Amino acid sequence: MMSVGFIGLGVMGSRMAKRLIDAGFSVTVYNRTPEKAALLVESGARQTETAAALASEVDVICTCLSMPDDVVNVYTGEGGVLRAARPGTVCLDFTTVGPKTSRFVAERAGERGIAYLDAPVSGGPEGAEQGTLTIMVGGDRSAWERMRPLLDVLGKTVEYLGESGAGSAAKVINQYLVAVHSVAAAEAMVAGVAYGLDAGKLYRLLKESYGDSRMLRRHMEQFVLLRQFAPGGAVKYVHKDVRLANAFMSEVGINRCLGAKAEEVFAAAMDAGLADLDMSAVIQLFEQQAGVIVEETESTK
Repeated sequence: MMSVGFIGLGVMGSRMAKRLIDAGFSVTVYNRTPEKAALLVESGARQTETAAALASEVDVICTCLSMPDDVVNVYTGEGGVLRAARPGTVCLDFTTVGPKTSRFVAERAGERGIAYLDAPVSGGPEGAEQGTLTIMVGGDRSAWERMRPLLDVLGKTVEYLGESGAGSAAKVINQYLVAVHSVAAAEAMVAGVAYGLDAGKLYRLLKESYGDSRMLRRHMEQFVLLRQFAPGGAVKYVHKDVRLANAFMSEVGINRCLGAKAEEVFAAAMDAGLADLDMSAVIQLFEQQAGVIVEETESTK
C-alpha cells in the first residue's frame, strides 16, 4: 500500500490523517506545532521534524493548511516539499485556495516531475471524521485515478472536474454560497425574533419551506439555538474563502454582488472579536443591532 505523508493537523487534517491510519495506510505526519501530532503518533503514525523530511520519504503528500500563502510556502518555499519529493510523487492539497494558487503550484510541481492535485473538501469536522467529505479534484487525470482508493477513504462524493484549478474553482463557488446563505439565515432569524416570533417555531417553518438551506439547518441546530459557537469552520476562514470567491467571480467576468456584502459582514464579525468562533457566530452582529438573542425555547427541544 502507498505510503502517505500528511502536513497540517488542524481540525480537518488531524481527522483525515486518522482515517487514513485506520484504513491501513502507512502515514507520516508533520505539523508546525509538533504537539498536535501526538494522538496520531499514538495511533500508529510516524512524525518528522520538517516538511522536507516527510516529503522525501513518501509516495503521496497530503496538505490541509489554512491560507493560500501557506500552501505556496509549504510547496515552493525554502525547505518546501517540492524540492525534497521524489519524481513521481503525487501531492494532494485539501486546502481552500483560489484556482490561480492551485495552477501556480501545479506548474512548479510539474517542472520537477511531481503531480499536484487541488482537492479541496467540504463537509466539516464531522465529515472528515466519518469519511463523508465532498472532495473536488482538479489536475492530472492519471494521478487522480491512482489516488481514488485514498480519496474514497476520506470522501463520500469524490468528483474529478478537470485540469489544475478546477477543484479549487468549485470549492470557492461552494464557499460563496456558504457565506451568502450564512448571512441570509442570520438576518432572517434575527428579524423574526425581533418582531416577536418564537425562534423555534420560525426555524421549524423555514426548514420545511422554500427558504430552507443546509446552512440554516447547520447553524440553527448545531450552534445558534444552543448558543454554542465552538468552531467547526471559523469566521476567519469563511472570510478568507468568500474573499477568494469574490476574486474568482471577478476573474470570470461577474461583478460582485451578494458576495461583496457577505465579505463585508464577515470582516465586521472579525473586527467584533468573533474571528475564532464558528461561522454561525456571524448572527451575533445582527442580534446586537436588534437587541435580541436567537436561542432555544421549549418549542425547539
